[in-house]
Amino acid sequence: MYKVLITDHISDVGINILNSDENIEVDYQPEIKWEELLKIIKDYDAIITRSRTPVNKELLDRAEKLKVVGRAGVGVDNVDLEEASRRGILVVNAPGANTIAAAELTMSHMYTILRKLHLAHEDMLKGNWNRKKFMGEELDGKTVGIVGLGNVGSQVAIRCKASGAKVIAYDPYIPREKGDRLGVELVDTLEELIKRSDIITLHCPLTEETKGMIGAKEFELMKDGVYFVNCARGGIVDEDAMYEYMKKGKFAGIGLDVFGKEPPDDRIRRIFEFPNISLSPHIGANTYESQEKVAKKIAEQVLAALKGEFVEAAVNAPFTITEGFKNIYAYLELSEKLGAFLSQYAGGNFKEITVEVRGSISEHIKPIVAYFLKGFLSPILDRPVNIINAPFLAKERGIEVIETIREEGLNFKEFIMITAKDKDREYIVGGTALYGKIPKIMYIDKYWIDIDPEGVILMLRNRDVPGVIAKLGDILAKNNINIAGFRLGRIRKGDIALGALQLDDRVNEDIIKDILNIPEILEAKEIIL
Repeated sequence: MYKVLITDHISDVGINILNSDENIEVDYQPEIKWEELLKIIKDYDAIITRSRTPVNKELLDRAEKLKVVGRAGVGVDNVDLEEASRRGILVVNAPGANTIAAAELTMSHMYTILRKLHLAHEDMLKGNWNRKKFMGEELDGKTVGIVGLGNVGSQVAIRCKASGAKVIAYDPYIPREKGDRLGVELVDTLEELIKRSDIITLHCPLTEETKGMIGAKEFELMKDGVYFVNCARGGIVDEDAMYEYMKKGKFAGIGLDVFGKEPPDDRIRRIFEFPNISLSPHIGANTYESQEKVAKKIAEQVLAALKGEFVEAAVNAPFTITEGFKNIYAYLELSEKLGAFLSQYAGGNFKEITVEVRGSISEHIKPIVAYFLKGFLSPILDRPVNIINAPFLAKERGIEVIETIREEGLNFKEFIMITAKDKDREYIVGGTALYGKIPKIMYIDKYWIDIDPEGVILMLRNRDVPGVIAKLGDILAKNNINIAGFRLGRIRKGDIALGALQLDDRVNEDIIKDILNIPEILEAKEIIL
């Protein structure tokens, strides 16, 4: 018998699912006080919360039996993931349950600013009847540019197409086949989407890659009279730049549900002074139907986790290596590093990835693959990725993962080789753990090399001629960046060489540009491991 404590309000749908299982005892206390919760948490196997209840170290210290934390929603800001992971407590949430709600809110903002509904409403409240004043535009015939063709973006695309719009999308991690199925043209660059779109709507996660992605440069490229909607994440947009372009009259209308700081501060509130803006207080998930879906999904996830079944919506995992994995810990670390290296070096948009494990470690191919996928997906997703949910997330992104094993390699007895393919692209990375303890990246495409997979690594492709390192060293020295190590791989003397510089500090875009201005250097890319 498992005892489940629910400390915040959720829909009866989820409670009924839990109550219907004879092995579950439900204690529903949505208004429980913190002091009381601390007293009783020791008796429960699972807790389901929303944002009201902090699942912090103080609570977890007293949760003697706790196995699962269920967050009824997407965010887990109120959960101490590191502490839960350390204790082997699985944290699950309910992603995707608010997809339709978020898509419909996006469409609401879009129609509102196209038809000036918010302005007409306010004007009528003042007793006016100004039919001619509120001339609007139709969605039919417009080109809608969707940044991020995931769950919500796809639903917005379907609705825009149904309204007669032409839909284009930019998402470097979505296969073109998905665009074809939706009748959406996938463009190669964000710049192309911005230049072509009459309406731009954001549906991408907030990551290091997307933070501040829409700024002054992007606003300048937009058409005059563009419509702009953001119901994704506030940090994607530079709101200071948006304010400046609003003053210039760039936009026909803006719809916002999210902000860089919530509730918005005075700096952000400057944009509220313009009449052509439709606002809502981050209510993308606020529908009765969405809340029922959230309750249903979190109840199902908690049940699966308690029973030891596969959980697709895990946001953490216990990282304690079991007794059987102690001897391959370095290979698990290597697998994760190979994944992180590959996605930064070659991108994350691959249709097929083959993980080949050679030697005696091949009996552990399942955890090796899971750790690789964790490393591969983490740099390109804004949600926590772990060894439990990584295979599911890869499948969700349309990646076919092939597992193969071989006998001992020729150069190394134990070796992990990753081959990633997408149409006419193929990248190969591989490595081993020296003495079974020291992870090393040893192979990139056709080049044998020796890289310590940690810190800042500057990867180069250059012509194999004298003087390249001297020119490169001058640029780094001018920017006060120290070279901690250098490795070179080449196939033939005088041909194209592959270089890897381990640096003490990161390089910025200007430094990369200076490096690429060296005639002999063909490619330069920074990798963070």
